[in-house]
Amino acid sequence: MEEMTAVVLATEDKEALIDEMMTRYGQEILQLVYSYVKNKGLAEDLTQDIFIKCYKSLHTYSGKSKLRTWLWRIAINHCKDYLKSWYNRNVVTTDEEPANSQSKKEMVEQVVIQKEEEDELIAAIMTLPIKYREVIYLFYYEDLPIKEIAVLTDTGDNTVKTRMKRAKELLKKRLEA
Repeated sequence: MEEMTAVVLATEDKEALIDEMMTRYGQEILQLVYSYVKNKGLAEDLTQDIFIKCYKSLHTYSGKSKLRTWLWRIAINHCKDYLKSWYNRNVVTTDEEPANSQSKKEMVEQVVIQKEEEDELIAAIMTLPIKYREVIYLFYYEDLPIKEIAVLTDTGDNTVKTRMKRAKELLKKRLEA
């Protein structure tokens, strides 16, 4: 796929590349976005916006980094921009659906099936400040190396390591309480 990105001349090539990116990275980007906004519907909307932004910006991809890294950088920046936006600060969104909906029943089944310890861990992670939550998510859930996390978060390797250490300390305190 990386070779395919070297020369994107025709609209058809761009569309094929975006289709491939959505197939390969769509779920990962959705999970990343959810880790920022904590709302399924909103995460889906923002993920769609991210791929539209990528389609429009594909001509700016220089090939200096992996396509996946470029895409993740756009996603992270988009999430941070959204979190700083007027809309996010002033409009309250909800993920609640009518009590009798099929998806509500599925959610209840999933909660029953999941282990209580995993739920507690996820809840504790989601309460962390974003700078700690993102490094935990990228390292443990996406299995990214420290160097790539540093590139994605626009920080240094040691900053990522420090944030990981502090995040673990905070998680330990919250889970012991």
